[in-house]
Amino acid sequence: EYMHNSGFLQSGLSVELSRKRVFCPASVLCVSQAPEKKVKRRPNMNKQTFYTLSNGVKIPAAGYGTYKAADGKSAEIISAAIEVGYRCFDTASFYGTEGYLAEAITKSGIPRKEFFITSKLWKTEMGYQNAKDAFERSLERLKTDYLDLYLIHWPLPEPGYKDWKRLDTETWQALEELYEAGKVRAIGLSNFLPHHIENLLKNCKVKPVSDQLEFHPGYSQEAAVNYCKEHGMLVQAWSPLGRRRIMEEPLVTSLAEKYGVSPARICLKYAVERGVMPIPKASTAERMKENMDLFSFEMEKEDIYRLATMPQAGWSGEHPDRETVPAE
Repeated sequence: EYMHNSGFLQSGLSVELSRKRVFCPASVLCVSQAPEKKVKRRPNMNKQTFYTLSNGVKIPAAGYGTYKAADGKSAEIISAAIEVGYRCFDTASFYGTEGYLAEAITKSGIPRKEFFITSKLWKTEMGYQNAKDAFERSLERLKTDYLDLYLIHWPLPEPGYKDWKRLDTETWQALEELYEAGKVRAIGLSNFLPHHIENLLKNCKVKPVSDQLEFHPGYSQEAAVNYCKEHGMLVQAWSPLGRRRIMEEPLVTSLAEKYGVSPARICLKYAVERGVMPIPKASTAERMKENMDLFSFEMEKEDIYRLATMPQAGWSGEHPDRETVPAE
């Protein structure tokens, strides 16, 4: 079995590894092998590894983030990610990459059903009818008739917005109807903190399956991550590598030297060991391949604790309830 026995590492998700499915109770993380002699080590397991969402939908463990992936106004980088082997792509109406992702998928010749596509509605697209209209626009840009996962990008349209509870509830109702109509396989959230999620859970028919959060060494958002796990929600990490500050952090660089890997792989492995699905982005095939290699080495529990208790560093400056501040 592939599971950790640490109460610190928590997950309520099911993971399929090399076609073996293992259920992880709330007190266990089940994403990679425990560093014990009895456990077999298998390289490049990510191609056979899936997270299973609370509604039974499987999502590949290796995801690719498309934010700023088409700054050159072409689908070239996304096409390179497909060639490397990525099949799980994260986009959003705000990113401006939905059309380029569609172009890359079409050029690949690989059937749509082989891809897992996530998109999100932006702050200006919140509200019941606005959300439904935004969804249809995303489908049109992505040249598909369904999405695998659709998210509300932020819980507030702007900091200080007073009526956010009603707005979130109405927006979520629209997503529920899209889900019930079979237009999207799963629905979830992004940048929602526990108090935002509580509001939805009190009013929803369909529970969110996931929440995307900024997560990396130096900014682990313990309260939000633990809350999501307690409620069976997969946490996905945006900015899992942090910023240059994290890549140069002495603890991260020393662990990279210890395990013979790059600082980036230490950050990604930290997310996986915490039961969090990282969604990195990269612009070169070499980095893309490196970011896919999630299971070829193990970190000791002590090192995971050290990363989890780092002083705050590398924060983007983004917070759903406050004005954006300069990044650390």
